[in-house]
Amino acid sequence: MARKLVPRAERATVNHEFRSIDEFITEYVMNLSRSGVFIRSKDPLPVGTKVDLKFTVILDDPETIEGVGEVVRVSDDPKGMGVVFTELTDVSRTLIERVLTRRTAAAPTRARTVPPPPPKPRKE
Repeated sequence: MARKLVPRAERATVNHEFRSIDEFITEYVMNLSRSGVFIRSKDPLPVGTKVDLKFTVILDDPETIEGVGEVVRVSDDPKGMGVVFTELTDVSRTLIERVLTRRTAAAPTRARTVPPPPPKPRKE
């Protein structure tokens, strides 16, 4: 299936810099997946709007997630918009994987509560 490219003039731009990967995770990663992102915004764009996406994250060096997306839903609580990725650079896909892996590694593990086994009878 051929993709129809949307002229840049018909796309909005979402561009945000984060001081650290932790700030990016706090702000966005709860709403980031391989297929899209929920972007908090006081003025979300209408459904169907094509957007140029650019998120700069400072790791050891600045790294950028960039591509094109489309607004697929708008929310009032929390205020923002769901954007599905329609085009991502390979570097961006790799960076998203790294961020998602970091989120998974940082997630607290739930300790299972298992009662201890009953004491064994003593042999005399």
